[in-house]
Amino acid sequence: MSQKNVITFRKNRQNRSIKLLLLLMIIVLSALLLTACIPGDGKATPDKPAGFFWGVWHGWIAPISLIGGLFNKSLRVYETHNTGWWYDLGFYMAIISGFGGLSLVRRSRSKKCE
Repeated sequence: MSQKNVITFRKNRQNRSIKLLLLLMIIVLSALLLTACIPGDGKATPDKPAGFFWGVWHGWIAPISLIGGLFNKSLRVYETHNTGWWYDLGFYMAIISGFGGLSLVRRSRSKKCE
């Protein structure tokens, strides 16, 4: 193996390690950010209930809330102190749409035989 190949191999290995470390840091920071406003954290009270946009947010992070609820019994998937119908609408809109994986209206793609 030539000297040039060894240097290239080491640089590629270092770049891969840096990319892996950066990816790990992004995952950890994303998890912390997403769990900062999880339902049941005490931010919503009977005097200041969660509204429509909190419902949307709680719907988006519902899978994370479910996992967090396994480890902390005070965390919930659904905020109990909410404004009612508007919170429910936001929550279910986010659950149905997910992260854009599902859509309420889909274009049909049909292949025409020629």
